[in-house]
Amino acid sequence: MSSESIDAKAIAEQLDAAWQNNAPIEPLSESIGLSSVDDAYAIQTHWTNMRLERGEKITGRKIGLTSLKVQQQLGVDEPDYGAIWESSYFKAENCRAEVPASDFLQPRVEAELAFLMGRELQGPHITPQDVLAATDALGLVIEIVASRIADWRIKLVDTIADNASYGGYVMGEWDESLREADLRLLGVTAHKNGEFASEGVSAAAMGHPAVSVAWLANKLSDFGVSLHPGDVVLSGSVTSMLPAAAGDTFSFMMTGQPPLHLHFS
Repeated sequence: MSSESIDAKAIAEQLDAAWQNNAPIEPLSESIGLSSVDDAYAIQTHWTNMRLERGEKITGRKIGLTSLKVQQQLGVDEPDYGAIWESSYFKAENCRAEVPASDFLQPRVEAELAFLMGRELQGPHITPQDVLAATDALGLVIEIVASRIADWRIKLVDTIADNASYGGYVMGEWDESLREADLRLLGVTAHKNGEFASEGVSAAAMGHPAVSVAWLANKLSDFGVSLHPGDVVLSGSVTSMLPAAAGDTFSFMMTGQPPLHLHFS
C-alpha cells in the first residue's frame, strides 16, 4: 500500500486506543493491506508524537527481531525498532521487580543486553566500534513485549507500526566492566515459575549486540534521529519470547551478572 493511500495518524489513533482500552485490533497487514515498511514507520512516528504531546518521555530505543529464533517465531526476516518510555520502566529493587499483568496486552518476556549511551551517535556509517566507544555501561534487561495486534498475528509492518511490539522493561544493574567483555559470549538462562524455560548467548543479537546498536543508529539517521547521552538501548533478544500471565515469575541469569527477577501480579 502506498503512503498516499493510508492515513497514518488515524491508524496510530487506533493503536493508541487498543493500548489504552486493552482491546487488540486486527492485523494492519490484513485490515488495511499495510505492506510498506516506510508507511509502518510513519504510523509509529505519529503514535510516538501523540504520546510525547501527552507528556510521556522517551528514555531510549529498543531493537526488535534481531534474533533468528524470534524471527522464526514471528515469520519475519529483518530487525525493527521502537521507542521505550519512562512510564513503562519498572525499577528492580534488589534485582526484583513486580509489575501488573493488566498493564499489557498479550505480554511475553525476553532477556536482552542493554547499552547506556554516554555520547551522541548520529548515523549513517556508525560501526560497532563506534557504539562501544560511546557506551558508558551495559546490563541485563528484561523486556516485556506486548502486541496491540490480535493473537500476535503480525507481519513485519504490523510490529513496526505497533512500536516494535514494545510493552515495558525491567533494568538490572549497570556494569561498566562489561565494556571490556566479549559481548558475543555472554550466556543467558531463563526460568519460568522455577522451571527452565530458555537459554541463549548474546551473539543471538545480529552476531554481536554492538552490531545491533550500530544498525539502529544508522536506521534512525534515515529519519533524522540520533541516539543521545543517557539513552537506554535494548539491543535485541537473547532468549526466546516466553508467554506471561498474572502469577508468573521469571528469573534471568547472565554470565557475570546478578540474577534478575520479574513477577507479574
